[in-house]
Amino acid sequence: MAAIFRRRVPAAVPALDPYDIAHLAGGPRRVAETALTGLRDRGLVRVIGSRVRAVPAGEEAPAAPAGHPVEEALLALCPRGRGLAAVLAGVAKDPVTEGIGHRLVSYGLLTRRHGLTRAGHRHLEAARREGTLPAYVFDGPAALPDARFRATVTAATLPSGLGKALLRMANALDRDADSHGHGDSDGGSGGGHSCGGGGGGDY
Repeated sequence: MAAIFRRRVPAAVPALDPYDIAHLAGGPRRVAETALTGLRDRGLVRVIGSRVRAVPAGEEAPAAPAGHPVEEALLALCPRGRGLAAVLAGVAKDPVTEGIGHRLVSYGLLTRRHGLTRAGHRHLEAARREGTLPAYVFDGPAALPDARFRATVTAATLPSGLGKALLRMANALDRDADSHGHGDSDGGSGGGHSCGGGGGGDY
């Protein structure tokens, strides 16, 4: 009797959120980077040197609270400050992030090895053309406009020696720009903040 092979039909693809798109664009790490950048922009975390700290409730009035499980996972990892590399790695491995990947596989947008399918490529390019999401969702740290923050996030993805060298170069360039009056006006480039490690100010 001939064997019968059943081909699994992917589930219908619902509307994708920014973290779904980030996973398609760069995998679990891009999900973590996207959460970090969004929370920082909304005042819910501070990046101080090579560390990140969740802003305690009542310390400031953020633009909007965490509204996605990935964001909640990141905040839970750094209530009192923690190394940025460890936080990004923790979010990338969190069950919430893994769940995003599993759903994208079930939708037929990723292969079981988490490579993009043709449908995944189409959805990713459609989201890029739509132009409603920040460039860093698609392109990662390279698309971040703040040079010092860009260097910090990039350094957190490198082996420690290379990462530290990149941070030293970024801080040196930033100090040189400040001395000539051309530094980034991000409202917090000065020193004076510390979080148990890593040089540099709050940005």
